[in-house]
Amino acid sequence: MNDSHYCPHTPEEIAEMLSVIGVSSVEELFAPIPSELRAKNFNIPAGMSEFETFDSMKALADENGQGIVNFIGGGFYDHIIPAVVDHLSGRSEFYTAYTPYQPECSQGTLQALFEYQTAICRLTGLDVSNASLYDGGTACAEAAMMALRVTGRNKIVVDGCVSPFSRQILKTYLFNLDVEIIELAPVDGMLGRKELAEVLDSSVAAVLVQNPNFFGSIEDFTIIADQVHAAGALLIGSVYPIALGILKSPAEMGVDIAVGDGQSLGNPLSFGGPSFGFIAAKKSFIRNMPGRIIGETADRNGKRGYVLTLQAREQHIKRHKATSNICSNQGLCALRGLIFLSATGKQGLVDLALLNRDKAEYAKNQIATLPGVTVLQSASTFNEFTVRLPKPAGFVVAALLQHGIAAGVPLGEYYEGSENCLVITVTEKRTKKEIDQLVKELGVALCN
Repeated sequence: MNDSHYCPHTPEEIAEMLSVIGVSSVEELFAPIPSELRAKNFNIPAGMSEFETFDSMKALADENGQGIVNFIGGGFYDHIIPAVVDHLSGRSEFYTAYTPYQPECSQGTLQALFEYQTAICRLTGLDVSNASLYDGGTACAEAAMMALRVTGRNKIVVDGCVSPFSRQILKTYLFNLDVEIIELAPVDGMLGRKELAEVLDSSVAAVLVQNPNFFGSIEDFTIIADQVHAAGALLIGSVYPIALGILKSPAEMGVDIAVGDGQSLGNPLSFGGPSFGFIAAKKSFIRNMPGRIIGETADRNGKRGYVLTLQAREQHIKRHKATSNICSNQGLCALRGLIFLSATGKQGLVDLALLNRDKAEYAKNQIATLPGVTVLQSASTFNEFTVRLPKPAGFVVAALLQHGIAAGVPLGEYYEGSENCLVITVTEKRTKKEIDQLVKELGVALCN
């Protein structure tokens, strides 16, 4: 063994342990690993106290840019999380719970998921919801699969303003199926309505739109819904749940299936998750929904109880009859979404949405005063908006990052010809001071 290794055992103790497991040396333990692949020195430090360990971990975490002011959105948002969300979701009966394989014995879990479904239905205005999905992207794909089953058709039309991440997931889901995906190029950051009319025919199962879309634009799809329904297709709407505090609900627009990502509902930003996806639909489509649906009933004594009403997944029924292969849903993350909505309340959600809108409008107006900067004005926005800069957006983002500001999402990677375009997001967490600093540093970067 290398003398630089920290080892709490004497050579005699090590020899005794090796003899018990039937090897003569430590090197023999690693014999199956080719020598060129073995670590030459593990550099294991001496043991530390609990306090020292936490201090060391914090120092490592700080290297990840914990002090950066975040103006990035694109589907994942830096919102305030009320303390009650962490407190209640961290209780052991929720935090350690897993898929209830004897569900009726898990009345607490079932009730929580039933209440979650109810909250999603009230949020979207639609009739039914399941007990959550993995994330917003897979929710879009599951909704498309639903539409294919309901209509028996083989085309999905996707607005190019839908998140590129969701569009990629959709393509992956449908890759091995006899399904055609038609993507419509954005027109001034909005759905190309003329282009949609040209491809909408009797072979289209569904049209997928997003509101607000990836550019931040808000659209009313009520007329689109009428056109889609006239062609015998379904309208799928991907929505930002916080924005529903002030926008028309999917049901009010005539959307048949509403989906979205629930990260903004009480779930922290992490390195890719976890989050949860939600889905809601008209009641007539309930048997085509993926996953599981919790129902409320009464036992033989008349007491309220909860059951798994529908379990249309491959673990419960014949595989070829399953509506989805989704297994474990994101129950804990969905519970956090429920607690967030319950703590915020109906008027609280309205106030939260207005705060997001108002702060974004302030930022938009300030940025519009910068020389050479154009703010996309083709539609109203919520808390995201697109600006066209006189320099490549990637260059500007890198410059501002040096000053502790994550300025937004450069669009050039996702949309050809948009290299100078940047999507900026302003949530309720951003202060006037932080917004003013963003404008100041943006102006400096554009002048250099």
